[in-house]
Amino acid sequence: MRHRSRTVALSILGAAAFALAGCKDDSVEAEAFPDLQSCKAEASRSGLMSAAECDAAFADAQALHVESAPRYDSLAVCEEQHGAGACGSEEQQVGNQQGSGSIFMPLLAGYLIGNMLGGRGGMAASQPLYRTPDGKFTNATGSSTLSSNSGKGKMSSGLFARPAATVGKPPMTRATAASRGGFGSSAGSRSSVGG
Repeated sequence: MRHRSRTVALSILGAAAFALAGCKDDSVEAEAFPDLQSCKAEASRSGLMSAAECDAAFADAQALHVESAPRYDSLAVCEEQHGAGACGSEEQQVGNQQGSGSIFMPLLAGYLIGNMLGGRGGMAASQPLYRTPDGKFTNATGSSTLSSNSGKGKMSSGLFARPAATVGKPPMTRATAASRGGFGSSAGSRSSVGG
């Protein structure tokens, strides 16, 4: 019986330590890249990640882009939210089989990689980046604005939460985009990544 009490006490202590760890600052080292080649160049220069990790992060960001990019009912509304020349049809971006020529999405303007476990070999997460009309960059939910699509910084791990899927849902109209306060104007955190 005494042995069981010690095991229970250790389990409770372990659970308490885990809970306290969850209360600490939840930030991660993150790096933004304008394209896959930039990531691979940094990987070969710094050795902090491999070219294969760049490929995997870019593929994840591309998959999130196809699944969760904001979708608009016209090119004009998309460009109001992301800037002139920063949008294309869903059909062009996801392929003729899945996309519609009458729905518009922002073009992928880079991607963000975060080391979610802190340290070399940790689990990496990635997010697509899109232009904002003022020349900055934001993630798929518009919850964070970055000053650049290249550079390093500490960011909230919440920035890497999987965005809600938009594929197959009605695209935003000018009215729905305005009711949200604009794509890049949500009440989320604002972050800065500098080169």
